[in-house]
Amino acid sequence: MSNPHHTALPDGMPQLRVVPMPADANVHGDVFGGWIMAQVDIAGSLPAVRRANGRVATIAVNSFLFKHPVFVGDLLSFYSEIVKVGNTSITVNVEVYAERIRLKSETVKVTEATLTYVATDDNRMPRQLPPLDAPLA
Repeated sequence: MSNPHHTALPDGMPQLRVVPMPADANVHGDVFGGWIMAQVDIAGSLPAVRRANGRVATIAVNSFLFKHPVFVGDLLSFYSEIVKVGNTSITVNVEVYAERIRLKSETVKVTEATLTYVATDDNRMPRQLPPLDAPLA
């Protein structure tokens, strides 16, 4: 019997891969949503930092959906994609997949989120994003 939620990992490299440990979960082995949110924030910030060519700050969690639970021992893969670029801001979609590493392995999309980051200067104030064709500093 196949699982209707079973899926495959997307093409491409994930931004982040991590296995939650018992300290990241409640006594029943369910991983805390806040821990997952922190990992999503890291995974979303990586392409934003690259596009901003420097420091960014999270300014909004536009949406966050937990589709399935995450368990201690799952191998989580975080995929990030920039979906919008403004003058100082970068919006990123993040999808999280759990590979349930058991006798019969399955992959489930567990979380999807959209976050917005702002490029900041040394004083942590918003700054213009560099043009895509700008030389590297």
